[in-house]
This record gives sequence, structure tokens and C-alpha cells, in this order.
Amino acid sequence: MSTATRTWPVEGFTRVPYWVLNDPAIYAREQAAIFRGKAWHYLGLEAEVPEPGNFKNTFIGDMPVILTRAEDGSLHAMRNRCAHRGNLVVRETFGKVKELYCVYHAWVFDLKGGLTAAAFRKGIRGEGGLPADFDMAEHGLHTLRVANFHGMVFATFSADVEPFEEWIGEVGEGMRRVLCKPLKVLGYDTQRIKANWKSYHENPRDAYHANILHTFYGTFGLSRQSQESRMILDKAGRHVYFYTKAGTEKASTDYKETASALRSHNDQFTLEDMSLLKRVDEFGDGISIQILTLYPGFVMHQISNSFATRQLIPRGPHEADLVWTYFGYADDTDAMAALRLAQANLAGSAGIVSVEGAAVCEMIDRAIGDGEDGMSFLEMGGKGLESGGDSKLSERALRNFWNVYRQDMGL
Repeated sequence: MSTATRTWPVEGFTRVPYWVLNDPAIYAREQAAIFRGKAWHYLGLEAEVPEPGNFKNTFIGDMPVILTRAEDGSLHAMRNRCAHRGNLVVRETFGKVKELYCVYHAWVFDLKGGLTAAAFRKGIRGEGGLPADFDMAEHGLHTLRVANFHGMVFATFSADVEPFEEWIGEVGEGMRRVLCKPLKVLGYDTQRIKANWKSYHENPRDAYHANILHTFYGTFGLSRQSQESRMILDKAGRHVYFYTKAGTEKASTDYKETASALRSHNDQFTLEDMSLLKRVDEFGDGISIQILTLYPGFVMHQISNSFATRQLIPRGPHEADLVWTYFGYADDTDAMAALRLAQANLAGSAGIVSVEGAAVCEMIDRAIGDGEDGMSFLEMGGKGLESGGDSKLSERALRNFWNVYRQDMGL
């Protein structure tokens, strides 16, 4: 069916038609309207480019992007696309250089993206060369706006989107809580998910599923609906974070009736080494889990004492990469660093908890088939953008995502 003839269900953001998850034309439109539109996108940690000359090769949507640290210490982002013939300028994921060099025709750029040299620009023996009116200043790499938020670096193609801190609004509170000290990278993990990127983006916004799907959470008490928790969205509905405080269970008849039927509460599972459940309350607020999601493709989590970012990179209508960057603080003791690494086994592509999230996304992709019929139903906690309040037992964050998505996409 042509995208021109598709219409969104009349119920609005409480329904999501399955064609939006697998239509190639929709995917192509997303790249321009969302990823190169009015949104900020995660590039990495400042700690990944600590010195002048350091670079990181990454993506915004399916567009390759370079993050650099210039000689004066400033951070810059630019398309990884030579201004001459469109070749990749940087091929390695990380490195340290004095300049950015395109191997195809030796166009050379400084660490801020400016063109500094072009081979045979003046020709040889009076022949060839670029025109006399060629202006080096007009042929640099395409640069992006950059924001460094407490050691996390974001960029945007848009000249019009509001400054980053204003854009994230109230959700900045959850970021500042974790980004309270200089960061240190502990490691990486990347997985290819055989599903549309939006299926995964829904997953960490969906606080309601965590205590049902994830057996480890419920069985060992890291997260349960009976515990103290809260969900916070920014005013625009783009971003969300929620938290849970382990050990704050409050008994109720309705919870017991439901919990008794959940696979996530399984007394047959045990741990030989209970040290994985050890938790240090670093912030003095009792929060054991915080999951924070920024529109359209960034997640930051605290699971016990494990911290990580998750960068969602679309790879077509039916695939996406999820890049996990595990981090701690620069002043961590050896014991705390070891604890963070041990608890990293709860997350990542083979994580005891998170492996189930990616698996469900792939199951959805298989179940919806060609997507020409059917739709999701999003009325847990109510039908409105505000309904559901601060409760985790709500699909409010999903309704808000689809409301923002439809506005950006004109659907």
C-alpha cells in the first residue's frame, strides 16, 4: 500500500498501526524529519575524546558522524562525508590525529571540519587544478551544533531546535543525578536487533513491562510494582525517566493476586553467588533502578551500581543496532569499579535482564508480518497524554512518544 493512502487510526496516539514499523518509505522519511530534524542526538561521552586530536566515529540515524576534540580543547561534530566526492573521511571507530584526511583525493580538514588542503588544487605546470574562485572556506565538512551536558555529548542538524538543556526539560533532573562527577569509560557492547528501531525505543519507555517480562527483576526484588516508584516526563512529552526503590514493598491484595500469576516472580530460580545483588546507595536516595529515555534514540540507565548509555542506531525498517557504553566515575575505587563491571552482566546484549527486551522486539517484528493490518493498543493508565500521572503502571510515556512522532512525521 502506498504511504500516501495510509491513514492513522482515528483513536490517535492510543493506537499504533503496524505499517509504521516496517514501511521503507516511512523509514526514509524518519531520517530527514526526525534524525536530521529538530532533535538532539547522543554522540558519546566527553571521556571518549579526552585529548586534542581524539575522535569518535558514530551515527545519527543512518548518517555517519564524527565527534572530535580540537587543539583548543573544544568539542565538534560533523558529517563523516568528504565535501569533495562524498567519501568516508574517518574509518576507525576511535583514534587520535592531527587532521582529518580523505584517502580518495587527499582533501584534508582540521579538527573543527574546515578544509585546509586539497591535492593539486593549483594544478601542475599550469595545467589542471581547481578554478581560481575556489574558496576553501566554502568546502569544509558539514558541521553540527554540539552540546556537552555534564560529560555527555549531543548534537543536532537543526539550527532551530531549542538549546539542549531547555529541550530535555524536567528529565534533566534524572541526568544530573547520575552525571554528578567526571566519568570514566568501562567498556562497550553492541548488538544487532532484528526489529524496527521504534519497537526498541518503546521498550525502555514502557515502565509497566519491566516487572512482568524481566524474571530477574521480580524474582530477586530489584523492581516490583509493589515498591515505591515514579515516572517523570518533560512538558513536551518527548522524554521520560522512571525509578524504583528496592526494599520498599507495600503489601496489597490486588498486587498479590496479579503477582502470583507473573512469570517474573519465580521461586525456582536461585543465585549461586548473591554478590550480584549487592548494592551501594551512592546517592543516598534509595533508588535501585533508574531508566531514562530521550527522544528519539537515547537511553541512560542505573541498575544497582551499573551505569550505561544505550545508543539506538536504525539500520533499515527491520534492523537496529544498540550500542551500550558502560561507565563509572573517574574517582571510583578498584572495588567499586569491579562491582560496576560485575553488575554490567544485568544489562547488555546477553544481560540477565535486558536480553529479554531485545527478544520481545524481534518477536513483535515476526508477529506483525507485512504490517498491512493491526495496531497496538495503548490505554494502560488512561487514554490521554497526562492520564496515568506519575505511576509506572501506565503507558503514558508511550502515548506521548507517538504523539511527538506523529507531529514530526506529519502523520
